[in-house]
Amino acid sequence: MTTTRVRPARPDLPARHVPSRRPRPRRRSAGTVVAVVAVAAALGWAATGALDAVRGSDRGDAPLAAATPSPPAATGLDPELERRFDAARAAADADGVELSLTSGWRTATEQQRLVDAALERYGSAQEAHRWVLPPETSEHVAGLAIDVGPTDGALWLEQHGAEFGLCRTYANELWHFEAATEPGGTCPPMHDDASHGWG
Repeated sequence: MTTTRVRPARPDLPARHVPSRRPRPRRRSAGTVVAVVAVAAALGWAATGALDAVRGSDRGDAPLAAATPSPPAATGLDPELERRFDAARAAADADGVELSLTSGWRTATEQQRLVDAALERYGSAQEAHRWVLPPETSEHVAGLAIDVGPTDGALWLEQHGAEFGLCRTYANELWHFEAATEPGGTCPPMHDDASHGWG
């Protein structure tokens, strides 16, 4: 039996019986749900990027280029380097390891901005030169170098890179690789840092 209550509809009309109803829960539209999910994903991505940047500076390994990743497209890279990286990324994926391009080809202007940022960050040319080369000698400007991430991907590529002709070339930069050998060859010894290129 339904409980009823009496309430007047209008003062000039007799009272009537109206079934009581429970309030209905508000329904969210699909658009609201999509917007909430998109915002949450964006916040998570931003927090992860910020954390990576902080970790880099805490380790002292100066991921200057990684702080502002290049677009995913490898535009401007040497086609052979791009082909080798694509093959390595597919193999890493098959091993369950994420391997991504965080920086590739750069313009001379972009490279100079990195030089200026390193000088400002470290306060001495000697220390800044350990982490970034001038546009005239940068392999990034020539389209012959890539920076990769995340850390597990860079470690995977260091271990397997020679199979694809990709070599880590700086001891202080876990992320920097060049096509420094033929696929299946032996990588040359690493430079301690980038200071050799300031000649």
